[in-house]
Amino acid sequence: MNSPRRISLTQYLVEQQREHGRIQGELRLLIEVVARACKRIAIAVNKGALGDVLGSTDQSNVQGEIVKKLDLIANEVLIEANEWGGHLAAMASEEMDSIHVVPNRYPQGEYLLLFDPLDGSSNIDVNVSIGTIFSVLRKVGHARGVSEEDFLQPGKQQAAAGYCVYGPQTTLVLTLGDGVAMFTLDRETGSWVLTATDVRIPEETKEFAINMSNQRHWAPPVQRYIGECLQGREGPRGKDFNMRWVASMVADVHRILSRGGVFLYPWDQREPDKPGKLRLMYEANPMAFIVEQAGGLATNGHERILDIVPTKLHQRVSVMLGSAAEVRRVTDYHGSEG
Repeated sequence: MNSPRRISLTQYLVEQQREHGRIQGELRLLIEVVARACKRIAIAVNKGALGDVLGSTDQSNVQGEIVKKLDLIANEVLIEANEWGGHLAAMASEEMDSIHVVPNRYPQGEYLLLFDPLDGSSNIDVNVSIGTIFSVLRKVGHARGVSEEDFLQPGKQQAAAGYCVYGPQTTLVLTLGDGVAMFTLDRETGSWVLTATDVRIPEETKEFAINMSNQRHWAPPVQRYIGECLQGREGPRGKDFNMRWVASMVADVHRILSRGGVFLYPWDQREPDKPGKLRLMYEANPMAFIVEQAGGLATNGHERILDIVPTKLHQRVSVMLGSAAEVRRVTDYHGSEG
């Protein structure tokens, strides 16, 4: 991870467009709008009880989960900020049953935006880090109409992906497909300032993140992997491991980007017909893109997450991502026992 010259997100994107040819003008504007929306969400998060944003609504989302007040606020902020700019054809959100097509009164662009407006909602009321995850796809074809099928692209076709973590600092992490950069929100000026480039995840690690309370429900390959980690230096791994679990994918992945580690949210036998808990399109794909661009790996235990061709908008998936050596090991265990 390099400490670069302190430039704004806007200048960074302009330089990526002008000097390196890595980004088109519409995509640059789209990312800037998403970043501005994240600032608005950060303000709402920071107000907490003072802004009457804590607690739950009486609504449930498409997954059947109770929607928090901040979930709803973040979802509305992202939609309102992005629908009129002319760079999007449609949006999809973890909180909405179907896609949101840009209204006819606005110009329609060539990109599709997917997002989890507020990841880690269970942490909202207890003041632990939460975040926003987003993914950008190019619309296939140039006809004005857009449908759910346009979104069903493998993650390797993402044009950009990122997340914003609302913690002690508000940090925006972004990839355009050529490495990973981090920006920190300067609250005094309201600007996103570039604070890290060429982010790299160490290949080796002594840290894993998983919800240990579900251990009895895991498949044998995951049981084997975690069991070996827990045996420490006396076991086959020959080293002691630490466990971390924030229950916010954004926070756990951000830690892995910063110092290494492996994150696992595997299939479990309580819902055997579901391949996993996390959503492929809103969580796994953008995080896998970021992790791979930082030198890590991301699989579902059997194949690269970015190669999975989705069949539905809210498809779930098992996720294992982070330091390459560890992800490779747990994936190999699935192959040898599957």
